[in-house]
Amino acid sequence: MKTKTPRESTVEMTELVLPNDTNLLGNLLGGRLMHLIDVAGAMAAQRHCNRVVVTASIDSVDFRHPVKQGRAVILKAKVTWVGRTSMEVRVDVFSEDFLTGRQEFNSKAYLTFVAVDADGRPVEVCGLCPETDEEKQEYEDALKRRDERLKRRNTP
Repeated sequence: MKTKTPRESTVEMTELVLPNDTNLLGNLLGGRLMHLIDVAGAMAAQRHCNRVVVTASIDSVDFRHPVKQGRAVILKAKVTWVGRTSMEVRVDVFSEDFLTGRQEFNSKAYLTFVAVDADGRPVEVCGLCPETDEEKQEYEDALKRRDERLKRRNTP
């Protein structure tokens, strides 16, 4: 089966934070951000495997800075690790103030997706070939995160 590079799965998505997306303080709702993270991650995974994917897990999401109404949320996603049917995707989140042009890092999340067929059964995916030293390190770190996820899943 063919392998692909993380670059080939890269997705960049931009959303404007509107009033319906915010809490009473005018900040982007955490649940809305998690939805956007899931969508961006799924697109990267689907781009990698050319299959429909389902979300299997979302590792911790840390919200470092509130994102105010009227700002843009920029999500950058790419596949970091591939198993037989599953893929880990990293999603970095930034916000941008249109008035100043200033961007700031907001959060990072790791998600696991499983490729499925038309009946919802897992199917094999192509491999991943990291190119840069950073991607190779991310791949190694992903193996550790996978072990932790499996431990949590197998703990009552």
